[in-house]
Amino acid sequence: MRKAAKVVKDTLCMLEEYIKPGITTIELDNMAETFIRSQGAIPGFKGLYGFPATLCISVEDEVVHGMPGKRVLKEGEIVGIDVGSVVEGYYGDHARSFPVGEIDEAHEKLLSVTRECLIKGIEQAKPGNRIGDIGYAVQSFAESNGYTVVTELVGHGIGTKLHEDPQIPNYGQKGSGPKIKEGMCFAIEPMINMGTAEVFTKNDQWTICTVDGMPSAHFEHTITITKNGAEILTK
Repeated sequence: MRKAAKVVKDTLCMLEEYIKPGITTIELDNMAETFIRSQGAIPGFKGLYGFPATLCISVEDEVVHGMPGKRVLKEGEIVGIDVGSVVEGYYGDHARSFPVGEIDEAHEKLLSVTRECLIKGIEQAKPGNRIGDIGYAVQSFAESNGYTVVTELVGHGIGTKLHEDPQIPNYGQKGSGPKIKEGMCFAIEPMINMGTAEVFTKNDQWTICTVDGMPSAHFEHTITITKNGAEILTK
């Protein structure tokens, strides 16, 4: 899992310099697939549940699961990129939202708060705590900044499958849910909206968007639980 996590972390670091106005989402996808395979890994998403691409690329009001294609990235947008890899049968999963060129203060704040939501959730991922503690930390910070949390989609356990139990919502009550134990591996992934929390799925049956057309941001790390707390494998 450390190897798979390093591959996805390195993939997003590699892509970052190419995320500029004028590039198409399919160009980024092709770069990512070539890079992942060059590292001796397999793209974790391609073909999974029938998904056709290496990356999920979600622009502006697209929350997650955007399909790469001919769309050209434009100055001032934000784009969420989610990537998985498989190494020796184990998965890594990682997502970041990036600015495309110069972005305004509203977009910048959304990125900053969503990134901090992820960190606050990870801080609660330690032995003896419960899954609800993670969700509570994410939700309370997001809502204190005037944002909403997508409730239809959740984080997840991860290992020899991309999605394993337990589910890890980005909302919840302190002290609720399954107990967190040393050795568990999670993918924690806040999806935070500037406007309403409500979402819908586009006609492509994959891309999930905000109902009101307002921007959404997404950050995700794969972590493992040690006796001292979470270790971020995709850091």
